[in-house]
Amino acid sequence: MKRLHRRSPYLVWTALTIAILLAGEAQAAEIKLMSSGGMKVALIDLTPAFEKATRHKVTATYGAPGIIRDRVLGGEPMDALVFPAPGLDDLVTRGKVVADSKIILARSGMGIAVRAGAPKPDISTPEALKRTLLAARSIVYTDPAFGSPSGVHFAKVLERLGIAEQMKAKSKLHDGEGFNAEFVARGEIELAIQQISEIVPVQGAELLGPLPEPLQLTTVFATGIGTGAKEPAATNGFTKFLTSSAATAVIKKTGMEPGGS
Repeated sequence: MKRLHRRSPYLVWTALTIAILLAGEAQAAEIKLMSSGGMKVALIDLTPAFEKATRHKVTATYGAPGIIRDRVLGGEPMDALVFPAPGLDDLVTRGKVVADSKIILARSGMGIAVRAGAPKPDISTPEALKRTLLAARSIVYTDPAFGSPSGVHFAKVLERLGIAEQMKAKSKLHDGEGFNAEFVARGEIELAIQQISEIVPVQGAELLGPLPEPLQLTTVFATGIGTGAKEPAATNGFTKFLTSSAATAVIKKTGMEPGGS
């Protein structure tokens, strides 16, 4: 995947310093990371700094939450998981994630993207959002069948607004690979709905705004260590690195709020 934005050199070197402290004298290891898409951009920015500092290698797999969950439950090897917190908790109860390894990383709301430079219709209230959606030529959101919190929620938003049937013909349901805002940036779709953290980094697209508060969904992302982790010590250093001050700065740049509950 192409890099969507540049890292600050100061943040990179700060990240390297913290990673070195976390890594100690640990021997180089390969850490297998699995993650849903909400924190993909932040993780792509952060992992090279961690790798350079520690000599560990992070091999990442990204996908829609439902796909990642199925792969974990199917027994695919995994050291670290970054996932919506409720889903991670479920995997703890199913014996796939170490219970006391859970760390809250960030919170992200949902938003709507338009192509850069395009008119910016009103979405500030539920009624304004309803009018804008009905007037739009096309929209894209993540297919709820893939278990994405944003896709499941937005389908409910359309029901709540009473326009679910009217929107079917002009809605594209995306599979969660890549970002919905990329369709908007290419001029293929008028409006894209997704986590704000998956909109802000996309060149050629602009964040129109968050969903109005009565219709908003805030997703809390957490990380944990797999119960079958082959590199638990290195993975512990990696998950702690994701809460460092350098990681916090990168998370903020992607439109997320670090920490949460």
